Amino acid sequence: MLIRYHGHSCIQIMTGESSIILDPFLTGNPVAVTRPEQIQAHYVLLTHGHTDHITDAVAIAKQNNAPIIAAEELALHMGKQGVDVEIMNIGGEWNFDFGKVYVTPALHSSSVTDTSGESLSMGVSVGFLLTIEDYTIYYAGDTGLFGDMKWLGERQPIDLAFLPIGDRFTMGPSDAITAAQWLQAKCVVPIHFNTFPAIRQDGRDFTNRLAAQGIQGRVMEPGQTLTIKQILAQRG
Repeated sequence: MLIRYHGHSCIQIMTGESSIILDPFLTGNPVAVTRPEQIQAHYVLLTHGHTDHITDAVAIAKQNNAPIIAAEELALHMGKQGVDVEIMNIGGEWNFDFGKVYVTPALHSSSVTDTSGESLSMGVSVGFLLTIEDYTIYYAGDTGLFGDMKWLGERQPIDLAFLPIGDRFTMGPSDAITAAQWLQAKCVVPIHFNTFPAIRQDGRDFTNRLAAQGIQGRVMEPGQTLTIKQILAQRG
């Protein structure tokens, strides 16, 4: 399994003959090194409707004939733009050909802005627990710290967790460290930071603080591709 970090919160997972991309934000992303037309994906997963998580979702879905997996309101909104959708919601679990998707809560808002500038609610924000090739990956999406992260860590062993650390709009580093402790993941990769001045954080300092708590962390650079074994085997 290969994992590619596209910057901000955009993760791509390549396994067997399948490629999935989560929260694609490449156009307008100042740290992205890949263009949306270069993305090959079989599925697009979305956690919520904010621009910095869905900007390229429809374009990537259309060029790859790939369905979008999202919570109901956001999925239906995407479907109106001419793409296939797979509707899920919190607590739901489904087996796709790349693996299993379990939808988790996320403590965050979800909306899109229409052509008139009005903000339209897109229901709930979510995260995903993905079981792929016998590995469990937790992708938190945008969220604040919430107590059920303890339960997620107890529900099943988590190999790799992607947690936001940018603060202001999501958890900051201190709450993300608490989340990592509760999740009991083997390795934590920080996301949703350093894209814009408002979410400037030191990823290395975060992983050093994790290490002081006995937790493995790994900073991935935009455009970097690693196997999951490499991520789990290295600190950084």
